Amino acid sequence: MATKARSALGQLGAIARDFIRKPSETRPLGKFAVGAAKVSHFLESAATGVRAPLPGPQHQAVAKLKKPISASTVVAPAENHALATQAISSSSLPIDRSWSSAVENASQTVGACEKSKRLVDPKELVGSELSFITDNLARLLESGHPMLNTVSRYYFSASGKHIRPLLVMLVAQATSIATKRIGRTSILVDSETDHIDYSLIDRSASLNISSDFESDKSNRLIEDATRSGHGGRPYTPHVTAGLTILPTHRRLAEITEMIHTSSLLHDDVIDHAETRRGLPAIQKRFGNKMAIFAGDFLLARASMALARLRDPEVIEIMASVLCDLVDGEFKQLKNLEDEDAPMARPDENAFSYYLEKTYLKTGSLVAKSCRSSAILSNSTDDIVEAAYIYGRNLGIAFQLIDDLLDFTVSSAEFGKPVGADLELGLATAPVLYAWQEYPELGPLVARKFSEQGDVFKAWELVHASKGIERTRELARHYMERACEALAIFPPSSARDALERVALSVLTRTK
Repeated sequence: MATKARSALGQLGAIARDFIRKPSETRPLGKFAVGAAKVSHFLESAATGVRAPLPGPQHQAVAKLKKPISASTVVAPAENHALATQAISSSSLPIDRSWSSAVENASQTVGACEKSKRLVDPKELVGSELSFITDNLARLLESGHPMLNTVSRYYFSASGKHIRPLLVMLVAQATSIATKRIGRTSILVDSETDHIDYSLIDRSASLNISSDFESDKSNRLIEDATRSGHGGRPYTPHVTAGLTILPTHRRLAEITEMIHTSSLLHDDVIDHAETRRGLPAIQKRFGNKMAIFAGDFLLARASMALARLRDPEVIEIMASVLCDLVDGEFKQLKNLEDEDAPMARPDENAFSYYLEKTYLKTGSLVAKSCRSSAILSNSTDDIVEAAYIYGRNLGIAFQLIDDLLDFTVSSAEFGKPVGADLELGLATAPVLYAWQEYPELGPLVARKFSEQGDVFKAWELVHASKGIERTRELARHYMERACEALAIFPPSSARDALERVALSVLTRTK
């Protein structure tokens, strides 16, 4: 690690520490010097720093990747140009109906896409890191209240995909060898030892919390729980094949999963869901009030953990995800931006509205957690932006496949009821594409499939159209855009693993 640049006040503090024994306890001047040094260090560290300029070709590549995809004109692939997923599903290759098996079979997808290289299995790189996330989340969610503990940890006990933590840690590895920003140091640097103290991520960021009995009690519960276990992981970076995951990356992965799970709790109450992850939906098990309280509790603990990262840029970015989730829910209340305007067939604006809602509800958390992971690696602007573009396009592709699966798999396979979107009055991509072929879908969309027989009729028209094929093709466009963003990363096994994850999105069936 490069020597930290010091300001005049920082140098004064260093002198004080060298020549005055325990100055903060013995001499006023020494106390002032050390205090000034700490303030100086905080201000220096909080600044975003000077970033290396974007190389010309890299800047142009980023700008190109930001151009929107025209969804309304996407056509279904010809039979002689089948997608990799279609090629696999029609072959003799065994495909298990789970996300984990989709990732494991992604190397076969690569072969179907005529790629010559074998992409690295993500689990080979971060499997050991993922294995302790559930246990460590339980420690972060310690409340001292048995019922709250049970409810808030309910979905964590199920077989989740952990796709978001997986991406955070793979981006951490992929960016650990990338060019670093200039002049930005970690606020986790201990002013006394000049070393990064990663144990601070489990300590309060405010010294005043001890004066608040309730907050102090909650804080001590977390500290005691993490100190006693911490998943068997010390507060040290983990290096695999020359690629590094910092303790701050691990905590970001856990924060991301807490935010995601809290949104599931709230969504299931709003949508009156019956099941989730193969379990009865949380409000069916514990009631609406407990589900909402547990979701709020998860957000609160995620916010505390986020503050303890002590990185203002990451805190702001991840906090904006919460705004996006709410904005997306409001946008979902309408299928079209202007539902009163007559429309014979959905145009590009209708698809843009749907895709914006999709990004806000699903893509934002993926995109901004990838961006934050690159920031914690102290990456340059082009790398940070590439991480965001990768996550944004992957997140949208993921949700497009989710909307497609609502029409193509059974409830047992999907882990939640299928056809639920139509029941909720939502017109997703398969419906919008079907509407372009069958104008009679327009009135059904306008009244949110509220009349008897509307859901069945819409279901039949979607299957009679090319809506499902065009949705998969649109997802492929976003998947390819995500893979293109990875070209800005330096070559590594982690970058290959990120590509493999992107390819596997199209093969998933739950």
